[in-house]
Amino acid sequence: MAKLISTKISQQPHDKPAMRLKILFNLYNLLEGPDSRFFVYMQALNLALNGKVIDHIAPSFKKIDSFLKEWNIGVEDQRNLFLTIANVLKENKSSGKDSFKFLTKYLATFSGEDSYVIGEAKEEAVRAVIEFVKAPDTFWCDLLDMPAVGQLEKDAKYALVYQLLKIFLTQRLDAYLEFQAANSTLMKSYGLVHEDCITKMRLMSLVDLGSNESGQIPYALIKDALRINDDEVELWIVKAITAKLIDCKMDQMNQVVIVSRCTERIFGQHQWHSLRLKLATWRGNVASLISTIQANKVVEEGSQAMQGMAIR
Repeated sequence: MAKLISTKISQQPHDKPAMRLKILFNLYNLLEGPDSRFFVYMQALNLALNGKVIDHIAPSFKKIDSFLKEWNIGVEDQRNLFLTIANVLKENKSSGKDSFKFLTKYLATFSGEDSYVIGEAKEEAVRAVIEFVKAPDTFWCDLLDMPAVGQLEKDAKYALVYQLLKIFLTQRLDAYLEFQAANSTLMKSYGLVHEDCITKMRLMSLVDLGSNESGQIPYALIKDALRINDDEVELWIVKAITAKLIDCKMDQMNQVVIVSRCTERIFGQHQWHSLRLKLATWRGNVASLISTIQANKVVEEGSQAMQGMAIR
């Protein structure tokens, strides 16, 4: 009955969509069965998308994890849910980051399937790559670890899209400029703006320098890697700090940047190894500090005991 009612309500999304959506929400709250609730929620999603009343349903996306536990739905339904939410948010230009998050959730559900099943996600994998490259404030993602994206590497049509993703996540500005010179038509076909890509790649390159130069980056190296003038070096450092990509100090006298923290562009085997080493060092330092404190405490107690004996 609930499925019949919700289907009927959502059939005319352009006729008072906000009121129809409210009715669906009330129906959802009256239901107890997880299957019926999930069905009604999906109807509400599609109504919001087609009726262009996205703002009315967007707040519920923050509760999706708890909804999933309640609904206990299968992989196919999860894919449908994540992709629909990604499409809903895509219509709202201010929600690009959240749209990308749900799109990656959708892609992450494909793992270990045969090529036919995973091939269903090919277009969405391309879309995720392009959205990541376009996003001016997204500098990290795990798309390279996803089989749904990995299939693009050997795809005749989309291999260059995969190559572009690898450049943005693992290489520097010079690699991007070389790629763009050879594939400018492809870049334009996906709506990628060359100047915006250069800006993002400069920041990504600076992050890469901070990760690989033992905590210190000479100004001259930044100038060469980012292909900028001497007087622009500190400007780009400030931009990276503002974007929370690095924490550092600028030593103007010695013309070096001293990096204390740097965001990782990807988090794979190398990054886990590096983290393990840092934790081991931290653990050793803490153990050494505790030993020092305990030793000082013993000495202090012994000194106090000697003073007590002298007073007697």
